[in-house]
Amino acid sequence: MAHILLIDDDIELTSLLKEVLTYEGYQVSEANDGEAGLKALSEDIDLILLDVMMPKLNGTETLKRLRENWETPVLMLTAKGEEIDRVIGLELGADDYLPKPFSDRELLARIRAILRRTQNQKNSKSQESLSYQDIQVFPGKQEAYCLGELLDLTTTEFALLSHFIQHPGQTLTKETLSLDVLGKRLAAFDRAIDMHVSNLRKKLPERSDGKARIKTLRGRGYLLVEED
Repeated sequence: MAHILLIDDDIELTSLLKEVLTYEGYQVSEANDGEAGLKALSEDIDLILLDVMMPKLNGTETLKRLRENWETPVLMLTAKGEEIDRVIGLELGADDYLPKPFSDRELLARIRAILRRTQNQKNSKSQESLSYQDIQVFPGKQEAYCLGELLDLTTTEFALLSHFIQHPGQTLTKETLSLDVLGKRLAAFDRAIDMHVSNLRKKLPERSDGKARIKTLRGRGYLLVEED
């Protein structure tokens, strides 16, 4: 049974979501502001649903502080049309976002996709490591190294890097990456994959030859650059 922490100041919505999630078999804890949400964090939390607009400590600042010590997957709940909140959330390490208002069906689909991805990573004991050039990934331990240094990656960035390593030199479309890494179809104007790739690039040390590790193919997608 996955344990979900719901952080939202809308008492009525929180009550409804807790009822829906509990009915689906999830264990649910709740907090009605960012400060309370940070205090409620623990090792047994599998996923956080985090609202952006909250008193005391808004969702963006809560996520920023959360990522200082926790890698727990985060699904941001944003106001409809507020693209800037989504971009900032992804930059700070959110795994995905869902604009309000949303249907129970869409919320459950996003939750299942994130939990399935993280669970698959935890169960990847059969692959002790994946290696490419100076990058080494350990799926079972959720650790990735480049030039011998441990990379500070979110669960989504880890999944994205692992996927690139398994397809070096291949053009991976954003549609493919969204399905294989985020577990959802790419929607119009969805920038989640672009932001996750951008964040991953920033965390990967520069190659010795100065070339980019991940190349953007405009209109097509991305690829992990092979050695000459």
